[in-house]
Amino acid sequence: MFKNLFKRNKEENTSSTNNYIQPLEGKLLNISEVPDPVFSQKMMGDGIAVDPINGVLVAPADGQIMNVFPTKHALSMTDNSGKEILIHVGLDTVALKGEGFTAFVKDGDKVKQGQKLMEIDFDAIKSKVPSIITPMVFTNLGENEKIVVEGNKIKIG
Repeated sequence: MFKNLFKRNKEENTSSTNNYIQPLEGKLLNISEVPDPVFSQKMMGDGIAVDPINGVLVAPADGQIMNVFPTKHALSMTDNSGKEILIHVGLDTVALKGEGFTAFVKDGDKVKQGQKLMEIDFDAIKSKVPSIITPMVFTNLGENEKIVVEGNKIKIG
């Protein structure tokens, strides 16, 4: 099942943390390993990526869905501490116009960590896109916050 893989520390000297789970089962990657400079160079923010082994996308934290893109290739949410999270399924998947994606949430829905948000038929789409590696980006980190990957653990510190 999904593992608690990372925590967010508001400040390194405090004990306040939020636990997140990765949004898809698979190999956890550093954001710099995403084969797209928009993500690997952190133009949208810092985060992680997953090379998925199945197509069930779940909520990484409790929060609210802000936007399920019309093509269902991405969604954004805000966790209960106010962090904005963008999950972009694969690369250049917008061109699929929703093919292979089934959303189970809509804009404004409240979600719980681990709740199924979407199913993706990676077998059907992987030959049509450059990569199915899925970035998860925190788009509103504070000035002194960054994602740190340590083995298979990730934290914001």
